[in-house]
Amino acid sequence: MLDVHRLRILQHLAAYGTVAATAEALHLTPPAVSQHLAALQKETGMPVVEKRGRTLRLTPAGELLVAHAEIILAELAAAESGLAALRSGRHGVVRITAFASAARALIAPLWERLAGAGGAPSLSLRLTVQEPDEALDELRKRATDLALVHSYTVLPRGFPTACEQAVLMEEPVLLALHPHEAAALGLAAGQPADLSRTAHLPWLTPGPETSCYEMIQRACGAAGFVPDIRARSTDFAVLAAMVGAGAGAALIPRMALPEATAPLSLHPLVHPISRTVFTVSRAGTREHPDLRRVLDLLHDLATSPGAADPA
Repeated sequence: MLDVHRLRILQHLAAYGTVAATAEALHLTPPAVSQHLAALQKETGMPVVEKRGRTLRLTPAGELLVAHAEIILAELAAAESGLAALRSGRHGVVRITAFASAARALIAPLWERLAGAGGAPSLSLRLTVQEPDEALDELRKRATDLALVHSYTVLPRGFPTACEQAVLMEEPVLLALHPHEAAALGLAAGQPADLSRTAHLPWLTPGPETSCYEMIQRACGAAGFVPDIRARSTDFAVLAAMVGAGAGAALIPRMALPEATAPLSLHPLVHPISRTVFTVSRAGTREHPDLRRVLDLLHDLATSPGAADPA
């Protein structure tokens, strides 16, 4: 009979990569983790890990067990969610990891909704701001309960196994120009723009470590040019301010537009690019009453009139 606790340890080892990191995540000692892995190998009659240099790697048997462990742990999480739904009157905590513009446009109003009319919130949130890849890694390591991530039409995203994802909203990516530059291109405010006509302009982008940067590279490449990047910032408010100062052009998802900026001329693209925002959770946890409440409120916020529009 396989021990579920040991399967959980093996699943964490697959996620964290080392015995020390696994021990820290599970609040165990490294020797205890090693003992559980040795016991699991005796239970299976086959090695589940092997040494490669200074690290441990899963054997084919270990990979098979982790694949099944994900399903087993998801079912246990679903059972725990069902039991929690039978309880009432408790104060829950939901850990959320979200990218910056979602944190500003969605999580901040969510916090306000939970607080109600000036009273203490009935549900506590713990927020960490991370790029989508890091957020999904946090989810895989069970360091967060809910990840808000995005993908672009020109840059699809894969999701970890044993996770459930749902589309929360879709938003256009807009070309931001200084009004004088838009006038020089013969563009009225809100008029669709052909990206190929901006090849001569200096460009303002996020850093190369972000998926938004890769989206811009692909969009410009499809339009037939490599952008001449003059400034980089992970803060879209900085990019918008630079556009307003006449420093260049930028592609900005609608939700990432700051609430107050210098006058900008914003344009959808002739060949549209959209950003899809997903909620991602571990399989079996979405019906936990606390997480379900957060997901329902996020859906209400995302679908309300004017959602994610800049002020």
